[in-house]
Amino acid sequence: MRSRRFDSIDALRGVAIVWMTAYHFCFDLNHLGWIHQDFHVDPFWTLQRTAIVSLFLFCAGLGQSVAMEQGQSGARFARRWAQIAGCALLVTLGSYWMFPASFIYFGVLHGIALMLLLVRLTGGLGHWLWLCAALAVALQWVAAPAHSATPALAFLDGPAWNWLGLVGRKPVTEDYVPLIPWLGVMWFGLAAGQWMLGRRLDWLTRAMPQVATPLAWLGRWSLSWYMLHQPVLIGAMSALGWLTARA
Repeated sequence: MRSRRFDSIDALRGVAIVWMTAYHFCFDLNHLGWIHQDFHVDPFWTLQRTAIVSLFLFCAGLGQSVAMEQGQSGARFARRWAQIAGCALLVTLGSYWMFPASFIYFGVLHGIALMLLLVRLTGGLGHWLWLCAALAVALQWVAAPAHSATPALAFLDGPAWNWLGLVGRKPVTEDYVPLIPWLGVMWFGLAAGQWMLGRRLDWLTRAMPQVATPLAWLGRWSLSWYMLHQPVLIGAMSALGWLTARA
């Protein structure tokens, strides 16, 4: 039997997709030299990135709460997980081609692939999920002081361990989504989804306004859109730049 989807979750994920696409459009303009912004330091851009990733991971947690409630089979979960992990590998290869000095080795898809396994294992914690989520988010503010006080923790900054997120300094990479604090965000989504499914199902099942229909559609194809939108944007901008130069 086909699992039921909730338009409200898909539409919320669609909002994240539109926001991400707009952000990457500006990022690509900057990369090509058409605008001049500091995407690594300027709070206008760094805070947007944090909000976009948070929304994606929160939605991933919501989606897992629904999947578990509906008894999603291990085989179906494994197929979806393999798609995400495979796309993460493609992102690594593509980013190495474009940014060899700062390629993506543990970005959002890499993080989601690992977090989904952990979320699947911890889905039965119930109310404890809220505490686990809060602790995971809070740990990000403990790591830097711990490194300052204990130099022996410097090994956590290396590539073999920095995927945990317990770092004293961020690695040089175009996208970095480690377990800490981001697993906490997905746990918050899982806990919120379980709470709504148990107590406020009407929040998930209420009819969506017509304007949200395209967003819900986008939300159902989030992985495909994520993988295709950057090649399309960069290709179109590069072609436009070439045509403009020849005009």
